[in-house]
Amino acid sequence: MCPKEDVEILTIKKACVVSVDVFTKYLKDQIMEIIDSDKKVKHSKLAEGVDAAVTNKKYITGVDTSQVDMCYPAIIQSGGNYTLKFSVVSDKNTLHFGTIICSLGARYKSYCSNIVRTLLVNPTSAIEENYNFLLALQEEIMKKMTPSTKISAVYEAGIAYVKQEKPGMLDHLTKNFGFAMGIEFRESSLMIGPKTHALLKKGMVFNLHVGLSNLNNPAATDKEGKNYALFIGDTVLVGEPGAPATVLTNSKKKVKNIGIYLKDEEEEEEEGSGKENEPKPEILGRGKRTAVIESKLRTEHSSEEKRKQHQKELAQQLNEIAKARLAQQSGGKEEEKIRKSTVSYKSLSQMPREPEVKELKLYVDKKYETVILPVFGIPVPFHISTIKNISQSVEGDYTYLRINFFHPGATMGRNEGGSYPQPDATFVKEVTYRSTNTKEPGEISAPSANLNTAFRMTGTLEAHSNGFRYTSVRGDKVDILYNNIKNAFFQPGDGEMIILLHFHLKHAIMFGKKKHVDVQFYTEVGEITTDLGKHQHMHDRDDLAAEQSERELRHKLKTAFKSFCEKVETLTKQEIEFDTPFRELGFPGAPFRSTVLLQPTSGCLVHLTEWPPFVITLEDVELVHFERVQFHLKNFDMIFVFKDYHKKIAMVNAIPMNMLDHVKEWLNSCDIRYSEGVQSLNWAKIMKTITDDPEGFFESGGWTFLDPESDAENEEVDDEEEEDDDAYEPTDIESEEESDEDSDYSEASEDSESEEEELGSSEESGKDWSDLEREAAEEDNERSNYPADTYSKNKKKSKHDTPSPSKNRHSSKHKSSSSKSKSSSKDRDRRSSDKHSPKKSDRHDKHKSSHSSSSSSKKRPRDDSSDRRKSKKSRK
Repeated sequence: MCPKEDVEILTIKKACVVSVDVFTKYLKDQIMEIIDSDKKVKHSKLAEGVDAAVTNKKYITGVDTSQVDMCYPAIIQSGGNYTLKFSVVSDKNTLHFGTIICSLGARYKSYCSNIVRTLLVNPTSAIEENYNFLLALQEEIMKKMTPSTKISAVYEAGIAYVKQEKPGMLDHLTKNFGFAMGIEFRESSLMIGPKTHALLKKGMVFNLHVGLSNLNNPAATDKEGKNYALFIGDTVLVGEPGAPATVLTNSKKKVKNIGIYLKDEEEEEEEGSGKENEPKPEILGRGKRTAVIESKLRTEHSSEEKRKQHQKELAQQLNEIAKARLAQQSGGKEEEKIRKSTVSYKSLSQMPREPEVKELKLYVDKKYETVILPVFGIPVPFHISTIKNISQSVEGDYTYLRINFFHPGATMGRNEGGSYPQPDATFVKEVTYRSTNTKEPGEISAPSANLNTAFRMTGTLEAHSNGFRYTSVRGDKVDILYNNIKNAFFQPGDGEMIILLHFHLKHAIMFGKKKHVDVQFYTEVGEITTDLGKHQHMHDRDDLAAEQSERELRHKLKTAFKSFCEKVETLTKQEIEFDTPFRELGFPGAPFRSTVLLQPTSGCLVHLTEWPPFVITLEDVELVHFERVQFHLKNFDMIFVFKDYHKKIAMVNAIPMNMLDHVKEWLNSCDIRYSEGVQSLNWAKIMKTITDDPEGFFESGGWTFLDPESDAENEEVDDEEEEDDDAYEPTDIESEEESDEDSDYSEASEDSESEEEELGSSEESGKDWSDLEREAAEEDNERSNYPADTYSKNKKKSKHDTPSPSKNRHSSKHKSSSSKSKSSSKDRDRRSSDKHSPKKSDRHDKHKSSHSSSSSSKKRPRDDSSDRRKSKKSRK
């Protein structure tokens, strides 16, 4: 009666998928949204929403919703009132943000399923410890659920585990560990308890649940949180003899998957070092929600300050950790690498008996990784590690094959000059073979053509006990061991044309004559190419049907890939955990040639869709530096410096400037030190300097040279201020000259004394200029009909103008100091403005003589320049 047939098991599995989908896609998201927005929702209201979601195609796909029903009304419990039974009803109390127990069971085609999960909001370490103990207890019970085992023995094994690990929890444990399930939700005759002596059989389905009730939480701040309970349950299937039971409700239940961590106002104020009214908004924040204007002003400002403070702490820790790491590395002496003796065959009997060997032809033994070459009529084996390179050349009717070997004299590029086990032995340096180009009858192509393997091959991926095996349709096999996988990624097809599994390896594997560190298995979930020959209406039924079938295919493949990942995690006991990229946190960048979407994961920064992939493990990153960060630029670059300074840096180019704060916030949340600068640095030289003298590098400040607030910039600012002061002094002297009518001669004498070394006698040039001024004054006197007082005023103005040409002439030749050149340029500008001022006054004069005086003043500079050239020639 209880063992199920294959058709019944398949139906129960679909019912389990419905239960998992309702919990993960609806109930869990609803609770997260309630906590995030700090709403007050009753338990009964949430349970009613679950009953409605069971028949909603938005959450349930792949099954006939008309055949779906609930086994019992969903049970939501929180706030200290917990009853770990399936006969209770959700009360009308509001949801308490503490320990939340959710129980629901879906029925598909009359067959039942069940899932129980506990969500923990801000759990303490004691709560997490008890929850992990409960998970371990469930695993221990599942190990005992094998065919031909008494059900009471399964219960006793669970009790024994509790007595061994935590005897104090025995009084808080549930009275039984579940019951058999099928068309009836509860088979009371097959309850996992002390009095059930029936034997387990293959194909039995049980509702396995374990719980702890009436637990005390002394760290709780409110009354409702003082008492809590923990409850987890799954639908399990009894499998083959000797194998543990299989979980059918595959929904993650580790603390990191069901824990909700949020920050209240008090914690935010403590983190802000006493700054009030500046809470930092969190994704699941329960505290005060700021308005739009407030978030634009004070909140962003406070988050920026906190980020800078956190970066300062990281900068101090960075140099200390790096020093300790380098000291630890320098303390251990590196062992000299000694190449092992490469013996292909230990005896003659292991030599292959192939006809090519007997016919003295070149033969490749793939099994022993050996090339057998005929030397003086004898087949001689050479291991492939002894071969340096092979070259082929065609000359006329013959082809020459040249094979070069490693030997003690050839140390260029290998750095293993003295690492040979027998360096005094006789080594073969090179061997050359000649063969005719004429083909034998019946030969179509060279036998080496089958070695050209493709990059992409269709096949199947299998998970074994110690690794993955990929078998292509033509029989090629690729093996990836679990202990060689550094990072495993599962990227669903949301927003992409492919759904993929990607493995980033610790050590490269050889495939297709190349080393590969990244291996990817993918399936297309949509048409990457579009048929442009179709001229149909956009609302055509065929197109709508194609879109619907593509959506169904996406969901089917996503479910299959996700189920495969969960089975692998269970098989490897969480040794391999698949990480999914966060698309909403992604930002564009160019790690190689084209701009792609870079997506952070929990421990990496990846781009997996296009080839080659880009994978950066954040654990290996020392710091991140932003280059070309300037306001007038649209893009900036990001440099990843690794903890292994001998490793080449990674660079991401062309990141939009509006993503700078987003990237900074992400790096700050990952506790990674970052810096920024306006220039691109020569990182090859920088890393070489560090690796040559790491101790001296950290003694001189370490990575602080990347900090933009350095002393060098302050010195530059001081120098600029001093230059401005020096340039300003001559303008003060000039203002005094303009206030004094007789300052013309004094300024000329000062200039002549200071510039006597370069210009020689300045008196001669002064006389020439005074003569020119006297002639100009006489011309003005003859042409103008002004009264005497008006003429004297104009003469005073001309006296103010006269120092400017001499000053200009001296300053243009005198280049001994930058301050004088700057002052001369300022004087020139000021005096040119003084020259134009009389013209403005003359423009308002209605006398005709004003035009003649302005014309004479216009002519005067040309005469002055010609006379000045004559004076220069005379001095030469």
